[in-house]
Amino acid sequence: MLRAAAILGSCLAFAAPIAAPASPAVALDSAVFVEKTSPRAGRMLEPAARLARGDRVVYVVSWYRMGGQGGFTVTNPLPRSVYYQGSANGDEEVSIDGGKTWGKLGALRVGSRMATPEDVTHVRWRVAPATAAQGQGRIAYSAIVR
Repeated sequence: MLRAAAILGSCLAFAAPIAAPASPAVALDSAVFVEKTSPRAGRMLEPAARLARGDRVVYVVSWYRMGGQGGFTVTNPLPRSVYYQGSANGDEEVSIDGGKTWGKLGALRVGSRMATPEDVTHVRWRVAPATAAQGQGRIAYSAIVR
């Protein structure tokens, strides 16, 4: 029980997403869900209340443009208790070195080997000016509890 509470706390208290605006003021909100399956209902997302090793979690980051112009970048550090699985729209960049360098997962290397989802430390999305002009949006990605 204590381990489950520690995992949940680490997943819920993941470092808050950060917006790096060019000029717009941006507010961010985030939520964590766990994916559950049942024979009747199929696959469902439920608010994360209890997590166990192997659970698939979905992080949803909502952004709200409060003013300004142009695009911005949303950067999200991953908690150490999870490993990255993918983004809902596939246009994210990931870092495997704490946010120093960025790229597509299939193009990054750790030493002589290709990087794997377990190597990802951060994920980020560039919100284009046209998308930012819509005023709000959501970004989602999934991870597996280690």
